[in-house]
Amino acid sequence: MLGSLLTFLFVGLVFLVVAGIALSVIGMALGLATFLLFKVAPILLVGWVVVKIFEKTRHKDAISDADRKWLEGE
Repeated sequence: MLGSLLTFLFVGLVFLVVAGIALSVIGMALGLATFLLFKVAPILLVGWVVVKIFEKTRHKDAISDADRKWLEGE
């Protein structure tokens, strides 16, 4: 009788420890996901938009005279 009670106590204690670790890992994953979604993603999005706008305003066929001479082999 006492042995089965101690077994139930031990199983319950192990379950609480495992559940605590699992919830901790889930909490850290959610915290990291929230940080990436609301802090990093907007900065990356703004940077991407700025790069795209900069690429559109820059002339694609414009190269420097030194590059043109090098390409032509002069």
